Amino acid sequence: MLDNTVVENLIIIGSGPAGYAAAVYAVRDELNPILFRGFQPGGQLMLTSAVENYPGFVSIQGPELMENMRKHVESLKCRILDEDVSAVDLNSYPYKITAGGTEYETRSIIIASGASAKWLGLENEKRLIGKGVSGCAVCDGFFFKGKEVVVVGGGDSAMEDASYLANMVKSVTIIHRKSEFRASKTMQDRVLSDPKIKIIWDTVVEDVLGESRISGLKIRDLKTNKIKELKTEGLFIAIGHSPNTKLFEGKLDLDELGYIKTHDFTKTSKSGVFAAGDVQDRHYKQAVIAAGWGAMAAIDARDFLSKR
Repeated sequence: MLDNTVVENLIIIGSGPAGYAAAVYAVRDELNPILFRGFQPGGQLMLTSAVENYPGFVSIQGPELMENMRKHVESLKCRILDEDVSAVDLNSYPYKITAGGTEYETRSIIIASGASAKWLGLENEKRLIGKGVSGCAVCDGFFFKGKEVVVVGGGDSAMEDASYLANMVKSVTIIHRKSEFRASKTMQDRVLSDPKIKIIWDTVVEDVLGESRISGLKIRDLKTNKIKELKTEGLFIAIGHSPNTKLFEGKLDLDELGYIKTHDFTKTSKSGVFAAGDVQDRHYKQAVIAAGWGAMAAIDARDFLSKR
């Protein structure tokens, strides 16, 4: 283990596109960072099949893209630790981070811990992620051209996903557990007026069917309690995302959904602490954009450290 009496220049928390991009820039600026990958490295791209919207790759599997990023960072001799950060102390400077039972002191921090898609919690849903089940319509919609798909949800995310998918698939069925949407009126009107989108109200998904790939759903009407099967070639879960910010509650300014608030691009409410990617970006949620945030955070950290 590293000598925890040494004050580090920079610690990066997270190993998705934002974390890895931050590491590349930080190493090249000779900040000698430590990157904590965690025990589930790679971010949400580890749950994505083919990626065709990341510049430089006509098509690449999500896990392979993340492996390439890891190798890139390793080739630069960046210190990478497969430990989860368990505690953060921002009350005194240098800041303190605990991971793997060891405490580290650091002059600056980049938080790139990402966000996690909310899932229905079904065993077969988890088994078929990347095999017709997705948490990102923009990422995976292209692969369902001409097919019949289902979107689960009733908020703006579900409306956006359904409208986006309707431009390329044969039909979209929205399944919502209530009798009305909670999305904005503008988004609702767009969905309700689209002839390619139909709605199943007051219904929940009980199971996801299929062996090597999704073939349908078992759904239950909440009013009649009747269960029936619905054939589909794709299932998009759009019930929201949860930013991975539990460690920072009460320590940094978060918005009402738990995302880290930033100003002047990547700066947080604590001087020397920066946030990048899906942990602070509640709108775009794209790998290439997260990588850009990571690069910006590293540059901001460099500028912060140079002034000290």
